Amino acid sequence: MTVGVLIVDDSATMRGLLGATLKRDPEIEVLGFANDPIEARELIKKLNPDVVTLDVEMPHMNGIEFLEKIMRLRPTPVVMVSTLTQKGADITIEALELGAVDCIGKPVGGVTAQEAFADLTTKVKAAARARVKPYAGPAAPVERDGAYRAASDLVLAIGSSTGGVEALMTILAHFTDACPPTVVTQHMPGTFTRSFAARLDRVSGATVTEARNGDRLQTGHVYIAPGGEAHMEVISAGQPTIRLRQSEAVNGHRPSVDVLFDSVAKLNRPSVGAILTGMGRDGAQGLLAMRRAGARTLGQDEPSCVVYGMPRAAYEIGAVEKQVGLSRMGPALLSLCAAAEWQRSA
Repeated sequence: MTVGVLIVDDSATMRGLLGATLKRDPEIEVLGFANDPIEARELIKKLNPDVVTLDVEMPHMNGIEFLEKIMRLRPTPVVMVSTLTQKGADITIEALELGAVDCIGKPVGGVTAQEAFADLTTKVKAAARARVKPYAGPAAPVERDGAYRAASDLVLAIGSSTGGVEALMTILAHFTDACPPTVVTQHMPGTFTRSFAARLDRVSGATVTEARNGDRLQTGHVYIAPGGEAHMEVISAGQPTIRLRQSEAVNGHRPSVDVLFDSVAKLNRPSVGAILTGMGRDGAQGLLAMRRAGARTLGQDEPSCVVYGMPRAAYEIGAVEKQVGLSRMGPALLSLCAAAEWQRSA
């Protein structure tokens, strides 16, 4: 199946670069170009694209306002194309929260378009297969369990990719300052993970930060792997500690979910693992290693995934103990991590 794409960007140069990159893939057809949201609105009606690439900052109406209109009125898979700046990162995280499927950074400095857009065709084709739901407005506040207590020495590890922003926002909204130490690898460009951690911190009862090398895991804290430059591992150093390791990509990703899960499997302490929405197989083997080491494991179910790739791969090899819908995943994870649960199983 050929994927039809509409490119929306106010820069003629950027439209040309995006178009040239996409046209190199025989499975993608560039249906047209729009200079701004007003022109894009008419072309979406006329061309009915499978995927829209959308610039964040444009004249007449910014990308966020336009994206919200698309997701409310005519839900369509959207890949955001953002400048790699703090402002661009903040807006992109907001876009992913509104329902954009994925994001990619524009070439800056000495980075060529070929390097910046290396994953563009893959992301566009994945977006075409994504489950896109109408935007129904901000999520209702979550009532948290004030009496919750996690099992001592337990580590919770979560891996996610395409669609992971919504999934993690939904899950971590249930977490309190008594949640287990939680480590998260989400596939995301490096410039965006700090903004993402800050956004999660605002919606969660836990303290959410971008992980730093040497961070010691603490109850009530969630650590997000920095994007792009290193793999995040948890090592035993008296107290479980974050190690950011510079090495080649694994499964095409850095940081890799498999690397995180493998490290947790080696800790020799109680652990729980969850694999969420995402494209590909990253995390499947690592989650299997965790389960074989005695961890409890969950996978996001197919109907609630934006892309049912990573959870499917993990489920098919027996790494997933149980599949759970996104709306129930937060409480399910906390229940598995509860002190009473591990006391019963001891």
